[in-house]
Amino acid sequence: MDTHKKIVGLKTLQRILARLRRQGRTVAFTNGCFDILHFGHVQYLEKAKGHNRVLIIGLNSDRSVRKIKGPQRPIVAQNARAAVLAALACVDYVTIFPEDTPQKLIAALKPDVLVKGADWKGKEVAGSDVVRKYGGKVEYARYVPRYSSTNIIDAVLLLRGRRKCQCAA
Repeated sequence: MDTHKKIVGLKTLQRILARLRRQGRTVAFTNGCFDILHFGHVQYLEKAKGHNRVLIIGLNSDRSVRKIKGPQRPIVAQNARAAVLAALACVDYVTIFPEDTPQKLIAALKPDVLVKGADWKGKEVAGSDVVRKYGGKVEYARYVPRYSSTNIIDAVLLLRGRRKCQCAA
């Protein structure tokens, strides 16, 4: 499927999922900012895809990323983040949501499986109550240590600082 056809609005996604469910497909959902895509994300998304699942990604809008991560984020704009995610073979659909959490989106989509990183175990996962209420399940994908957008940004800034120092000497 063309990458741009994988990026859809809520109403279109609901129609697509209704058709896929009639075909007996299992819908998995995960969400995040995915500001700088890295190895940890890829591992996590491949796990979320599972066997024969339809993987939906709820992508935080630029506004919601700024609210969650601060005024310097996102580094990459929402349409570009959505396109990069949609280009991954394991991702079936991407939808952008404006709220701070995907609670409303999850309630509207009713995924069979909600997937979060294992670093969320023991924490309140937005939408988990809704998913469990209608018989869905919550899964945790293994967390890959040292891989996070924040760590990558910090490393780049540190490297940039070192270069400035080396040039000034």
